[in-house]
Amino acid sequence: MTKKLIAFLTLLSFGVNAQVKQEIFESFRLQERRDVSYYFPEDYTDDKKYPLIVVLDAEYLFDNVVANAKFYSTHNRMPEAIIVGVHQSKNDLRWEDCDFEQTTGLPTEKGKLFYEFLGTELIPYLETSYNIAPFKMFIGYDITANFGNYFLFKDRSLFNAYLTISPVLATEMDSRIPARLSALNQEIFYNLVLEKDPTDDRQKILQMNTAISSIQKENLHYFFDQYDEPDHISIAAYGISKAFDNIFKLFRPISPKEYKEHILASNEPVIDYLDSKYGMIEELLGFEKEVELNDIMAIYAACLKKEDYESLKPLSDICKKQFPETMMGFYFEGEYLELVGEPKKAFKTFEKAFQMNEIDFLTKDMALDKMDALKTDFGF
Repeated sequence: MTKKLIAFLTLLSFGVNAQVKQEIFESFRLQERRDVSYYFPEDYTDDKKYPLIVVLDAEYLFDNVVANAKFYSTHNRMPEAIIVGVHQSKNDLRWEDCDFEQTTGLPTEKGKLFYEFLGTELIPYLETSYNIAPFKMFIGYDITANFGNYFLFKDRSLFNAYLTISPVLATEMDSRIPARLSALNQEIFYNLVLEKDPTDDRQKILQMNTAISSIQKENLHYFFDQYDEPDHISIAAYGISKAFDNIFKLFRPISPKEYKEHILASNEPVIDYLDSKYGMIEELLGFEKEVELNDIMAIYAACLKKEDYESLKPLSDICKKQFPETMMGFYFEGEYLELVGEPKKAFKTFEKAFQMNEIDFLTKDMALDKMDALKTDFGF
C-alpha cells in the first residue's frame, strides 16, 4: 500500500470535521513511518483555499499553533489554515532529522532525506488532497528552527513565511540567511524570536538580526522580537501569537495607526492602498477576500480628508459589488459626481441611493439632504 493511500485512508477515517488527528505517514524517502498531526478548520470546504502551516517539534508546538490559529481566525485576524505537525521527540529524532555538518553547515545525509520528505512527500500530498493556498508557513524551535532556513536556498522558497524561534544556527548560517533573504525575489515574511538569557548562539543571532535589518527590500517583511522574561523553554510559546500578528497584519482591518501612517501620509491615490492591500491578500493566499466595511470607511474618510475625489468613483464600484443591496455604492458615486462638478448626474444618483437599504452611518435622510442641497444650489 502506498504512503499516499495510507495517509488518505487514515484521514478519511476521521474526516476533516474532526479537526485534529495524529496519524502515521509512511515515507518512501526516509524509509520510515512518521507520526504526523493534522488540523483542519471545522467548516473546511473545497470552495475555499487554506494557507498551510508546517510545524516541526509537533509534540511541543503543534497544539499551541492550532490554538492560536483558531483564536485568530475566529476573530478575523488571519484566514483559516490547515496545519500539519511532524513529531520528532521519540528517540531524539529532531536532532537526526535536522542535524548539520559542522564544517559546511549543510544538512547531514539524514537531514537531506528529511528535507525531501517535507518538500516532496508530505506537502505535495496535502496539496493534491486538499485545497491549499499558495501561502505556506514554517515554524521551528532551536535545531528545527535552523532547519527551516534550508528552504530559503532554492531558486524560489517553498515557504512564504518563517517563524524561527531561538535557533541553533548551523555553520555560517548567520551570514548565509541575510544574503539569501536579500537575493530572493518573492514576498517573504521572516520572524526571528529570541530570549534574553544567554545561549551559545546568542551573539550570532544578534549579528544576523543586524544584517537582516539592514536589508532594504519591499518584498522582505522582517520581524525581530526579543523577550526579557521567557527562558529558552518558554520562549517557544511567546513567539507564535506575535508571529501571527506580524505575518497576517495585512489580513486584518485597517487600524487607526495604519490609516494615519500609510494612507494619509502617502502621496499616491487613496484607492491604490486598498487595491494593493487586497491584491496582495489574493496573490499570497490564493483567494479574493471580501473588502471589510471598516476598510471601506477608512478609505472613504481619507478620500474626503485628502480631497482625493477621483478615488471615490472606484470605491463606489467596490461598494456596489460588496454591498449590492445597500445605498453605499450609489451614495459615494453621488458624492463623487457632486464634487467633480456633475450636479444633475449627482442628483439622479442620490435618488438611486435613497431607494436602497441604509448601512452603517449612511441613512435615507442623508440622501434626501444631498438632493435638497442640490435643488437649492442648482434649481432642479
